[in-house]
Order: sequence, then structure tokens, then C-alpha cells
Amino acid sequence: MTVAFTSGKARRAGIALGAVSVGLLVLSACDKPTPLATVTVGTTSVNAEAACRDDGKVLSEEKLTTCLSSVKTSKTIKYSPGSTMRLGVDPDVVEHGDKWVAVLDGNPITEPSNKTYRSFPNADVFATGGQGAAPKSKKINIIQVNEDNKPKSVWSFTLKRDDS
Repeated sequence: MTVAFTSGKARRAGIALGAVSVGLLVLSACDKPTPLATVTVGTTSVNAEAACRDDGKVLSEEKLTTCLSSVKTSKTIKYSPGSTMRLGVDPDVVEHGDKWVAVLDGNPITEPSNKTYRSFPNADVFATGGQGAAPKSKKINIIQVNEDNKPKSVWSFTLKRDDS
């Protein structure tokens, strides 16, 4: 009669190997997270993954229009007139020659930039220039563009006027 002296060791090794295999399988099933964009007003920040992204490919005109008009997916941050607003993107966004542009209610407010951060001190994004009452909210988008200024990703945020 033979007794396996390594049965305990073999069993533990088999269990460990199985656990590692399952762990690798689980990790391989996860999608790589998309880069984040951040809006900061004063000391409050919100960040979000891209609302629209086609794995590094250029977005169609139809997809871009849908992304820019969709308010449902945007994160909201309160904004007091005269506050400093800061916009930032992950370094991944500006790699390989890409840039980003900020768009407020459909109008670009920056030139395409390869920097990861922009600051707007004392900006009054709700100013109407005497053209009626200021809106209660505005939509701000950050758009990643390639070297030909074609859109690749869109992040959406809502600035909500804080009159307190």
C-alpha cells in the first residue's frame, strides 16, 4: 500500500493554481476604464468617464450631436458667479497628439489644448450681457479631438447656478 505524502501539498498547490486562474479570468473579462475628465468649482469636484467614446476611433457627426445634446448622462456641480472653474483631463487623453476643447452650451470656450488642466478664475458662465434672466443651468462638454480636430470622446457635465 502506498501513501501519498504530498497529497496535502498537492491539494493546496492545486487550489492555489485554481484561484490564480479564476482571478486572471475575472480580470481579463473587465473592460479597461476610460480616461476621466474633471470639473472643479472652488473646492468641489466631479469627474466622469466619457459619455461617448468609440475605442479611439473618430465619432460620427450623428453620434457627436447625440452626445452633446444628452443631459441625462452628465454629472452636476454647483457654480457661483465669479467662482474659479477648473477643467482637467487624464494624461491618456492628450497622448499621441490628441487635444481637448471645452464647449459651453454648444459654443467652444477654449482652443484645442494638449495640456491636462485649464483654469478660469472669476468666470461668470451665467452672464447674459443684459439679455434677460440668467439660466439655472448650463451644459459643459469636454471633447477629445485628434490631430485633425476630429472628435474622439465626449465628457458631459452640468453647471447648476448657485445663488446662495
